[in-house]
Amino acid sequence: MFKLIEDQITQHQQVAQLCLEELQNHIHMACVLSTDTLAHGQKIILFGNGGSASDAQHIATEFVVRYKDFRKALPALALNCDTSVMTAIGNDYGFEDIFSRQLEALANEGDLCIAITTSGNSQNVVKALQIAKDKGCRTIALSGKGGGEVGEYCDLNIVVPSDDTPRIQEMHIMIGHIIVEAVEAVMKDV
Repeated sequence: MFKLIEDQITQHQQVAQLCLEELQNHIHMACVLSTDTLAHGQKIILFGNGGSASDAQHIATEFVVRYKDFRKALPALALNCDTSVMTAIGNDYGFEDIFSRQLEALANEGDLCIAITTSGNSQNVVKALQIAKDKGCRTIALSGKGGGEVGEYCDLNIVVPSDDTPRIQEMHIMIGHIIVEAVEAVMKDV
């Protein structure tokens, strides 16, 4: 058991170190895009499947409520929270439309859409990014496993340098926390 624990923590540290070495500029750009979006009165819309859905909700919550500092609420939402809408879209249109249909209704030009997908190839996420681009939204993907198809449809694809889903998810939430903390530092006096 101790070997398993040591191996998991060591793997986490190795991927985190690679992110530090390879992704600083990309994470910085995500911080700038997020801050600029909110400073101009637009909102951040996040979405993903499974564990990535949980990450989308987690990050949206940090924007709306707070991360570390008490400050005004910031407009952010996760598309995977409304089960009535998701199941109706899934039933009437198909699972591949559960995010794109919501973006048709909720996204405005200048909003920032953050797609979270470990593979980069989830078709409902890819389709949503296509709609977001058509609507004039800015787009970021948090991905892994080489980046996948989402890279074709986003302004910035932050590709975690790993093929291991748990390590990718751990880095996604860390990157999300970094973005929120950077935004909070800038927006606390706005």
